[in-house]
Amino acid sequence: MLNLSELNRYKENNQIVAKRAVGGLPRSLWETYSAFSNTQGGCILLGVEEQVDRALNVVGLSNPEELIKEFWDTINNRQKISTNTLTNKDVHIEEIDGKRIVVIDVPRADRRDRPIYINHNLLNAYRRNGEGDYRCTEEEVSAMCADHLAITQDTRVLERLGHDVFDYETVRRYRISYSYSHPNHVWANLDDVGFLYKLGCIGRADDATLHPTGAGLLMFGYEYEIAKEFPGYFLDYQEHEDESTRWTDRFISSSGEWSGNIYDFYYRVYNRIAQEIKTPFKLSGSLRVDDTPVHKALREALANCLIHADYYGRRGIVIHRRPSEITIANPGGLRIDIKVAIHGGISDPRNHTISKLFNLVGIGEKAGSGLEEIFAVWKDMKCLNHYWKSNSILTARFYHWFCEKRTMKQINKIAY
Repeated sequence: MLNLSELNRYKENNQIVAKRAVGGLPRSLWETYSAFSNTQGGCILLGVEEQVDRALNVVGLSNPEELIKEFWDTINNRQKISTNTLTNKDVHIEEIDGKRIVVIDVPRADRRDRPIYINHNLLNAYRRNGEGDYRCTEEEVSAMCADHLAITQDTRVLERLGHDVFDYETVRRYRISYSYSHPNHVWANLDDVGFLYKLGCIGRADDATLHPTGAGLLMFGYEYEIAKEFPGYFLDYQEHEDESTRWTDRFISSSGEWSGNIYDFYYRVYNRIAQEIKTPFKLSGSLRVDDTPVHKALREALANCLIHADYYGRRGIVIHRRPSEITIANPGGLRIDIKVAIHGGISDPRNHTISKLFNLVGIGEKAGSGLEEIFAVWKDMKCLNHYWKSNSILTARFYHWFCEKRTMKQINKIAY
């Protein structure tokens, strides 16, 4: 929360913008409104300027009431602004050292309202990056428009593809895991096509023929078939023992040495990383417990990376394992506010069917608590310093939940 009594301590950043506005509403105001709405929200200060040393200085407004009236008249004009997401409480007058300013608190827009654009032109949508407002690329606009849909991108029936796109060895492995989670289930007696149809991996086209869905292709398809539908599809896992080498080990989806689908990728990555996690000796009855909260947090992070990725995006999924950290990055921005995601309770997966498929074999949370639990484990591990040092590999930077990369310090500030 912005402390206006200490305004001179602040500088412009990705969530604070100052504008003099002494001659009326500046034109750039609407670009900033669009950028904040399409990114992570922010605060616009009218009657404040940024000085040479970048500190904020209050200049004041002679008639802020008139400025607010002009603001509401413009933001409610659909020819100027695509959507008004503000309420009366978001725009108010404050007095600092006898000078009056206008404070506009812009929330992150709901995905069903994004992109917020100006001048009746969809391509006049902006995003906030650092201290600047930048026009969105056509790819970014398309991604936000895709998030409008009530159904998720992975439910689409791919009518030009047949059942030969599936790696049935992957399907077999999935069915084994499914049988452990659902013993004696009625679907166990179905053939592969019938089983995949029940899961939502095969759908029915308008002519009643059966074809793979996006989820089925991504989970169980061959990489070369996946790439035909998702041209930017690429999975990349790299191990780095030191900074002097590019990597000491690596596997990618396009190598042709394995299926290249996301289900197999999940297990290949998890098995490589999990073996580096030290497991304290603990018994349940006479059996040793080898699964720790850290293992669970790691599984949650990997699953979320795959569930929330925008597979129509240009970038692929990249995971780096270094001696002191794990970095996970995927294409696609977060569909809900960062603070809401961290505190849990709300789930809005970009790929609903993929989320269900992982959940059915005991992987991933579907109640919106996954990120909250990861941060809880992270916090506990930081408290257990002796154990933390022996597991330094888990100092993870979970970039994939954020629309832009954030440092460890920034993430901790949001969480705590």
